[in-house]
Amino acid sequence: MRSIRVRSDAARVGRRRLVAAAALWGVAAAWARAGDAPADPASDAPEQRVKAAVAVPMPASYAEALRTWRRPEDINAWLAERFEYDLPRALQLSESQRARSGTLPIHEPDAFFASPRGVCVDMARFAVESLRAIDPQRKAGYLMIEFNPATLQGQTLRRHWVAGFERDGALYVFADSKRPGHLAGPYPDTAAFAADYARYRGREIVAVRRLPTYERQRRQLATRQPRESAPR
Repeated sequence: MRSIRVRSDAARVGRRRLVAAAALWGVAAAWARAGDAPADPASDAPEQRVKAAVAVPMPASYAEALRTWRRPEDINAWLAERFEYDLPRALQLSESQRARSGTLPIHEPDAFFASPRGVCVDMARFAVESLRAIDPQRKAGYLMIEFNPATLQGQTLRRHWVAGFERDGALYVFADSKRPGHLAGPYPDTAAFAADYARYRGREIVAVRRLPTYERQRRQLATRQPRESAPR
């Protein structure tokens, strides 16, 4: 009788483990769907927000944030809760307007924290500089994505900025104005990310570059380097 009861108990434990594994798989699949749903190709504005599964610190000031945050996920979770997209600013920063009147200043991280409203490059700068401050070993940097040009309200849009970092030898991408809170990766290189992101955005990517800064002078120097491979 004892051996039968032991086998029965083991079977119940096994079933519970299967149920738990299925539940975890369902959560993971839901997160994957949240990041991979088709996007409107004409805009960099958020279409979905990926919220953290557990509560994350929401500090009262940027100085407190740099003392409190420990991981890229902390920054990403704050962006998912707070970021607001600024369409008029996006149009002012378009290729068309930049050719006519030059660039606008990109928001300083502390100013962005106080008023988290902006566009992709504002978010990327905030994420990169914050991660460099709290965890330099992650080698945070910018990914500048160059799409085939698209037109929004008569303005030409071509470039999109996100933040990247390294973990266990792989590339991860976050701080994307299109999907705040989403952490993409791991990827072996930028070409793999570009292929995945082109499918999500529904736009052809001409090039993607990893850069140490968003500043225009550095971008001009970077264009002299051979472009990294990207899907065509």
